[in-house]
Amino acid sequence: MSDIACQLSFVRSMLPGGVTLVAVSKTHPAEAIREAYDAGHRVFGESRPQELREKHEALPKDIEWHMIGHLQTNKIKYIAPFVALIHSVDSARLAEAIQREAAKCGRTLEILLEIRVAEEETKTGWDMAGLMEYVRTAPFA
Repeated sequence: MSDIACQLSFVRSMLPGGVTLVAVSKTHPAEAIREAYDAGHRVFGESRPQELREKHEALPKDIEWHMIGHLQTNKIKYIAPFVALIHSVDSARLAEAIQREAAKCGRTLEILLEIRVAEEETKTGWDMAGLMEYVRTAPFA
């Protein structure tokens, strides 16, 4: 059993039922992801859209890809045809751009909204009041 397979087995044994393990594969080569795939893992997360697209093209098509980390609107087109979940939608502008790109592909994309809870200026995400207003209006109404 490979090192990757051993690590996956260990981590899986520690998780409670109903938890989905997203293996963060950013910066790792497709060969390492393939080892995890061969060990039975199917859910992977990437933070760079171009790298995500390249790995999607090189690896089996039953992998469930997640976009993790910040996503720029001009990079959505690289992942919209196949990504299963976008983890960090931090603005109305990004949500609407995702919706437009998904429509071009005939898809509806699942997203997670990022809420800024820290008071630090460097942190991204919706402030709670802005998010609640957007959810009551706009496309969510």
